[in-house]
Amino acid sequence: FYPEVRELAADSDVLVLCCALTEETRRVVDREVMEALGKDGVLVNVSRGGLVDEPELVRCLQEGVLGAAGLDVYENEPAVPPELFGMEDVVLSNHRAVITPESIRGVIDVVAANLDAFFSGRPLLSPLQL
Repeated sequence: FYPEVRELAADSDVLVLCCALTEETRRVVDREVMEALGKDGVLVNVSRGGLVDEPELVRCLQEGVLGAAGLDVYENEPAVPPELFGMEDVVLSNHRAVITPESIRGVIDVVAANLDAFFSGRPLLSPLQL
């Protein structure tokens, strides 16, 4: 367990972000964390763009402070910082990390079960409170 993200980054080669975006986690990956991850470190964000201080990410990549980044989400989606395009040490995708055959099958199963329950007069598996 690491009480601070910076400590975790300092002891890691790759930092993968998979957490909720809250007031406490907004820009949790700042320059200090990227410096701790280091020039050989890799930052991967498949969670929420707001977890990363994107202007600092761009600077750290340009300055060689951070080794590489893999991004599936962006702070101001759908806008991607233009500086990231063409960087050899950056892989960009368009918020598709969640889309797998298994996740699609899961959605189909839940929708079908909800429709069956609705038309059969049974409680829904995943009702919405409006």
